[in-house]
Amino acid sequence: RRQHNLKINKKKVYRLCKELGILGKPVKPKHSYPRRLANNMEVTGPNQLWQMDIKYGFIAGLERYFYTASIIDVYDRSVVGQYRGKESKTEDLLTTLHKALLKRSVYTQGTPLVVRTDNGPQFKSHKFRAFFENNEMLIHERTPNRTPNKNAYIESFHSILERECFRCHIFMSFEEAFDVLDQFMDFYNNRRIHMSLYGYSPAQFIEKLEKNEVTAFKIAV
Repeated sequence: RRQHNLKINKKKVYRLCKELGILGKPVKPKHSYPRRLANNMEVTGPNQLWQMDIKYGFIAGLERYFYTASIIDVYDRSVVGQYRGKESKTEDLLTTLHKALLKRSVYTQGTPLVVRTDNGPQFKSHKFRAFFENNEMLIHERTPNRTPNKNAYIESFHSILERECFRCHIFMSFEEAFDVLDQFMDFYNNRRIHMSLYGYSPAQFIEKLEKNEVTAFKIAV
């Protein structure tokens, strides 16, 4: 317009491009996985609310990252499932989740389980949605944007993992990192005490709870 004193606008550009056959193909809108927002709820026992998230660690010897996805039971603080690998694909997370559900007999329990995540691409994928749609005992919630407090228990665990495991080691290989992580998870679930669990580890607390040797409580999240 300024250089050549042309009378032109977007409609004229569209018409000229159409006549010349150089119009780009229209972009089809992508329909994203609709989000069920994390709701306030009261947790009164295990297998009512799990929180799931992804974290990465660093392999100094290779200058590469590895990924770990953890699932924590909000009530008894057990890490019921964990994936670690060089990638973090939706299929890997679903396999980890499925194994945890089998281990804790969730498929056969009488009440639904809520699995809460953030809005990472794996958790927004159609494969992740389909997994929950095909399992009526499962409900998937995603936290609102910029609200890590809605996923506080898994965020707290990953803080512990960073402070007590990752910062204490310099990993030279994937195998070394995975071995150290496995050892830490055995310690966390079976021996690391939690004052919120009457000073017991998650495994010890579950055993005491099943024998009615500790008082049950409620958690508002």
